[in-house]
Amino acid sequence: MERQVIGLLSKLPIDLNKIGKDNIDSEILRAGIIAELDAINLYEQMSEMAVDKHLKDLLLDIAREEKTHVGEFQALLLRVDKEQEKELEKGREEMEEILEK
Repeated sequence: MERQVIGLLSKLPIDLNKIGKDNIDSEILRAGIIAELDAINLYEQMSEMAVDKHLKDLLLDIAREEKTHVGEFQALLLRVDKEQEKELEKGREEMEEILEK
């Protein structure tokens, strides 16, 4: 059975050179979040494939650190993009409504 590791591997989904000065910080933060999420997926997939227990544990530990990085980027994004903060809360409320059904 062939195993495939899926990841962006450092390819930005947007051209930051085309982003206006007013939005550049938000877009950099979003690109950082995407990169960290991609790294989490990569490390977790490789951990599943690894044979050595120490390597598995190391990859999972690194994936957890990347999750912290996502939180750091998101926390700053919510400070610089108030619309993102509002929509995140709206999404949380909508999910609570769904879960209550």
